[in-house]
Amino acid sequence: MARSVSPAQSDSHTNSADCPTPTAVVFDLGNVLIGWDQTGPLADRMSAEEWQSFAEAADFPTLNTAADSGVPITEVIARAAEADPYHGEIVTGYYENFAKSLTGPIDGMAEIVAELRDSGVRLLGLSNWSAETIHHAPVVAPAISELEDIVVSGRVGLVKPDPAIFELTRDRFGLDPHRTVFVDDLPANVEAAERLGFVGHVFSSAASLREDLSDLGLLCS
Repeated sequence: MARSVSPAQSDSHTNSADCPTPTAVVFDLGNVLIGWDQTGPLADRMSAEEWQSFAEAADFPTLNTAADSGVPITEVIARAAEADPYHGEIVTGYYENFAKSLTGPIDGMAEIVAELRDSGVRLLGLSNWSAETIHHAPVVAPAISELEDIVVSGRVGLVKPDPAIFELTRDRFGLDPHRTVFVDDLPANVEAAERLGFVGHVFSSAASLREDLSDLGLLCS
């Protein structure tokens, strides 16, 4: 299974006093509830290989993280253009066509969200995402609208795996980490959550998540 638990947690799993059934699930969005492919916005003018070459030359991951941390997109574009005007042009095109980076709902996840909702489990989101583009997400993956609320990194000025964004999420929603499952596709983010006591699941597929949630008493397998 994808969920990472310590031997002590595993041994106590059947003891409801030591390992109570979770009452909340916190979902990452990108590549958990909704597909994201950074080559999409400029696919009509750049091959995937050409995009990768650009991304390496422009250090696109750093630019993307800046947007996710709350830096205005106009400033992100300016930073790219300062290094190379061509980079600024490409980053401009990326954000102008950002919706094309969203490839649709992740298979099977809308059903899991619906089943958890119907069983009374609290459903929340925690995503590294620009505040200026997050509005596209629920349009493409309607299950996102089923979440009670979402902590968006670009709105709070913090990004995973900074422990502070997990603490903010915990405090804002009054969560007991030991009764909260955190689902993310990046192991570093899951590990950060687990260090604060959350029950972590490294997402790979809806089937794997369903198996873990079933083991935790939240879903039927």
